Amino acid sequence: MAREAGMFSLVLHSHLPWLAHHGRWPVGEEWLYQSWAASYLPVTRVLEKLAAEGRTGLVSLGVTPVLAAQLDDPHSLDGMHHWLANWQLRAREAAGSADGDRRALGVREHALSAAALDDFETRWRHGGSGVLRGLIDTGAVELLGGPLMHPFQPLLNPRLRDFSLREGLLDAHRRWGSTPSGIWAPECGFTPGMENGYAAAGVEHFVVDGPALHGDTALGRPVGETDVIAFGRDLPVSYRVWSPKSGYPGHAAYRDFHTYDHVSGLKPARVTGRHVAGGDKSPYDPEAASAAVATHVADFVDVVRARLRSESERLGRPALVVAAFDTELFGHWWHEGPEFLAAVLRALPDAGIDIGTLADARDRGFVGEPIALTDSSWGSGKDWRVWAGEQVADLVSLNDEVVQTALDAVDKERGQSGLRNRVNDQVLREALLTVSSDWAFMVSKDSAAQYARDRAHLHAHAVREITEALMRGRSRRASELASGWNRADNLFPGLDARRLSK
Repeated sequence: MAREAGMFSLVLHSHLPWLAHHGRWPVGEEWLYQSWAASYLPVTRVLEKLAAEGRTGLVSLGVTPVLAAQLDDPHSLDGMHHWLANWQLRAREAAGSADGDRRALGVREHALSAAALDDFETRWRHGGSGVLRGLIDTGAVELLGGPLMHPFQPLLNPRLRDFSLREGLLDAHRRWGSTPSGIWAPECGFTPGMENGYAAAGVEHFVVDGPALHGDTALGRPVGETDVIAFGRDLPVSYRVWSPKSGYPGHAAYRDFHTYDHVSGLKPARVTGRHVAGGDKSPYDPEAASAAVATHVADFVDVVRARLRSESERLGRPALVVAAFDTELFGHWWHEGPEFLAAVLRALPDAGIDIGTLADARDRGFVGEPIALTDSSWGSGKDWRVWAGEQVADLVSLNDEVVQTALDAVDKERGQSGLRNRVNDQVLREALLTVSSDWAFMVSKDSAAQYARDRAHLHAHAVREITEALMRGRSRRASELASGWNRADNLFPGLDARRLSK
């Protein structure tokens, strides 16, 4: 079979804010366990199975440090084990129902929960780092790192921005034995000058949304005067999958995300129609859903092929197509997503389309002329309005205050002995938790907005409480407070305030 000119690269971005110890239901750890069960378990199974077939360079898999920490956290591992067992019990109860549809639902869900529980107990029980390390070592994936706590970097004090990035890369090295050469910048946020920080930290490439490159995403582009490459998400191809109006997951045959059987807590229905009320939706039919997957895989291959051909003709050289999605789309939001992912990663090469990671794209020369990037993100409007708009002005002000308070305190307490200062470590930990981009996003999108504001103010309070004790000369009290806040989350023990630039 003749090979198509160019290359396709799939990027998956895996992220959740720090949820452990901060509520369970309806907001909190439940988000982690749902995504873990529905996306992280099946997606890694898909990638491992493809790797066992000898396939390499399948995806660039972004895993943020804060998510990686939760996948290794003893509390989260224990909670996940209980969550999976509860899923199985609910499925077993539904399988014994006198109602035929609920019984069929229970039988199906019991098989899924049993497989997930076995997978978790066999491979995940001692943490996710070993699972991901296996995918890295086989060459199945390129791991993309990122800054600690997922801050919106353009709005962050440059000192804390640099510290967060370097600590995030160090954390990745501790977990996986290698430092990522590429990152997924939180929210694809960028402002001019950040490329210099990336270069200094050893970052070789990162992802921006298509409009940041004015839609010309067919090649990676060096940024400014650096060798750091920005790869742009191809929106026409990416939106073919995940468009609110016409994306694949909205097909009538796929399992409906929003409709629950309130007796069992399981999801019994198919989408049926975009304007069909939950109670009127038809029962889910796995065979019909699989048929829809096959149709959409074939369509996606055709879309990628057409895009490669048109972009290669426009450029006069082989082009690159980058499709990027949240990992949580595959399984959590779109139940059939892992099945689609497995099929499409086989179908593309079978159709003569080369696939590879962003690192592969760089090494194979899919790089064009330098570009001067401007302020951008992948949020609404492709600007910063989600994280800096009027609706979150109070959080922007809070972040500025907390960051300055933290930096002033750490600078004042920075000793001459060179010994580690655990109070300073905790002040920076809490400051970074405060400025997580998730809180402003959740407020702007009115998604658990009160939870988000509560979380931001909780961590801000921790910074204020510890630093106030320091200002009053109560060093012992500050140490006690720092230890207590540290125990509350048990997060990033390797964070070291001595690495904060002066």
